[in-house]
Amino acid sequence: MTALKEFDRLEATGLWRPAPDVQRREVVVSLGDATLTMSDIQNRPLAHWSLGAVIRANGSAVPAIYHPDGDPGETLELGEGERDMIAGIDKLLRAIDRKRPHPGKLRFLLSGTIFAILLGLAVFWLPGALERYTVQVVPMVKRAEIGERLLTQIARVTGQPCMTSDARQPLRRLARRVLGDTGSVVIVPAGARRSAHLPGRIILLHRNVLEDHEDPDVAAGFILTEALRARQSDPLADVLDHAGLWASLRLLTTGNLPDAALDAYAEHLLTSRPVDPPMEPWLAAFSEAELRSSPYAYARDITGESVLTLIEADPRAAQGSRLVLTDADWVRLQGICGS
Repeated sequence: MTALKEFDRLEATGLWRPAPDVQRREVVVSLGDATLTMSDIQNRPLAHWSLGAVIRANGSAVPAIYHPDGDPGETLELGEGERDMIAGIDKLLRAIDRKRPHPGKLRFLLSGTIFAILLGLAVFWLPGALERYTVQVVPMVKRAEIGERLLTQIARVTGQPCMTSDARQPLRRLARRVLGDTGSVVIVPAGARRSAHLPGRIILLHRNVLEDHEDPDVAAGFILTEALRARQSDPLADVLDHAGLWASLRLLTTGNLPDAALDAYAEHLLTSRPVDPPMEPWLAAFSEAELRSSPYAYARDITGESVLTLIEADPRAAQGSRLVLTDADWVRLQGICGS
């Protein structure tokens, strides 16, 4: 049981006291198979201690003092001259202790594991879960308000949105033609991107989309593409994903987003490169809107190389687009930003 063959049988002389009020007596100490035996000089056994229940009371000090677990009044003292016995007992006690279950260590490991799981959830799961929940519960009115606040931040870079009295109705008709009654289109005079979308179903178009092309199908194609991007990646989720956990928490608890978060997202939006939708739903959207995809494709790339599928698989190539705007409305809309 000891698993330490070199200590199968050791003997030494020690001082044993069976109780605190009894005088110590000299005994012969034998280290045997899982036991510590105290005998008198006639080799008569006086006490047997199980090694699994022996405790050293004074650490590494010498003389070494041992007692049974739970009975510190009965002691065995081994002096300086019994180093081999002391070393043998201590080594056996360490070996036995290693084999014992350690509830405290198990609790520590369990607590550490639970903490690591909770920390992982907090870092990796909670932000996404909170963002998804916030996106689900924020009403359309609040989305529109966030979109308008973003538009105000964007206008600091692009300039104020363009509008003339003659172009107001044509712009509404263009938005209705592509988006139905579920969105609006805003024309901005500057900026690096030709189109973008904001929460509240707001589509931004650069003035060049109107002024540099004679076919209104081009503008309609940009609007349709942005609307499809917005359906595939919720604009509010994009804002919250960029703003971080605390912005989501603040929106959920107070109904507001910090100006700094909106300002940072506006800068990101104007400088980031938009991701094109998958081709199959992209072409399906053009078909559903009864709109040619090739004018938009050539406006994106005059060579057609990077948008070849939009050109070759144009769903309305044969019959053409359903009317987007009348010539008169298109001319008025092209002048929305003035000279």
